[in-house]
Amino acid sequence: MRRIIVLCVVFSWVVNSHAQNYDELKVPAYTLPALLKTVAGKSVNTVSDWEKIRRPEIVSLFEDNVYGQMPKQFDSIRFVVGNDIKNVMAGRAELKEIQINVWKNGKRVSIHLIEFIPNSRRKAAPVFLLINNRAPDRTDPTRAIKAQFWPAETLIDSGYAVAAFHVSDAAPDNADHFQDGVLQLYPEQLTMPNGMKAIGAWAWAASRIMDYFEQDQSIDAKKVMVVGHSRGGKAALWTGAQDKRFAMVFANCSGNTGVAIARRQYGETIKKINSSFPYWFCDNYKKFNDNVDSLPVDQHMLVSLIAPRPLYTTNASKDLWADPTGSFLSLNEVEPVYALYGKKSNLSKIAPAQGDAIIASVMGYHIREGIHDLTLFDWVNFIRFANYHIPKMK
Repeated sequence: MRRIIVLCVVFSWVVNSHAQNYDELKVPAYTLPALLKTVAGKSVNTVSDWEKIRRPEIVSLFEDNVYGQMPKQFDSIRFVVGNDIKNVMAGRAELKEIQINVWKNGKRVSIHLIEFIPNSRRKAAPVFLLINNRAPDRTDPTRAIKAQFWPAETLIDSGYAVAAFHVSDAAPDNADHFQDGVLQLYPEQLTMPNGMKAIGAWAWAASRIMDYFEQDQSIDAKKVMVVGHSRGGKAALWTGAQDKRFAMVFANCSGNTGVAIARRQYGETIKKINSSFPYWFCDNYKKFNDNVDSLPVDQHMLVSLIAPRPLYTTNASKDLWADPTGSFLSLNEVEPVYALYGKKSNLSKIAPAQGDAIIASVMGYHIREGIHDLTLFDWVNFIRFANYHIPKMK
């Protein structure tokens, strides 16, 4: 009995030490940085001003203060198909396993891509690309292990190709080894205050996979959708912000430094995320641990960088750590940017009821019952959202 009591005390201490504010009445008053006003104070009223002036400003602000630079240069890239099985999933799909090798200054990094393509399609297939930040067997190419986290069969049966890579190939999700991937090509980033770290490396890897999709005749490279859960959702958002070749972004339970507004100080905070995962973001981000109001961006500005492309985000009812309210508010803040492109969001002013989904909108959303996870319910709504938008794409 004593041991049980001690364990309960320890568990309580751990939970409380991680707890931040979960009371809406304690959310401080805050003012968000203006989306449609340049650093010089000029109002942005046209797509041209947004694309040429304001959007690049916001990208630079996130590079310098949050996610770090995104290196563009490398010496060469090569795609090696190591496995190609024409009929898997009882003949419904083709399996390809591709090694994406990138060289710079005599060093190489390899990203392993798993790809299933529906055999039912008569033309190049749109594809969901998952940034897998969970166990590698969640995206088991043999399908001996099937997980809701990546329901490949459901996606294939819906007419979509489905692909995945594991974050460990790009940057191991570990404070001691995150540099043992992409950052071997760019070691200078490790000592720069605005240098790329792990989440930037994952986004970089997703862009190299896009390079591959552009030459894979079985994939429609104009209809590539990047998906991520939790920290992977943060990476998916940064991928879409940096690389406009991605047609759609799905950020599942992305929380702090994902979709949720940081200035609300609800659930996970900048200080907490930087303390727990100091290798995810650039060193400059830590300057705002105790002064979030001085941060020149907030996460609605990251969301704005996806415009005018479709974006779908989610939350879970028991995942208050990811601030569902602040996540939905962030989407509402971005409606004026989509409006510049003549796109109406069709968002409600308050979040939809648990289990409902906003689909017929350029920005979609749902909050489902349950915990912090990526589930079949999430994927089914991703498919519905893609089904709504894909036919409208050229």
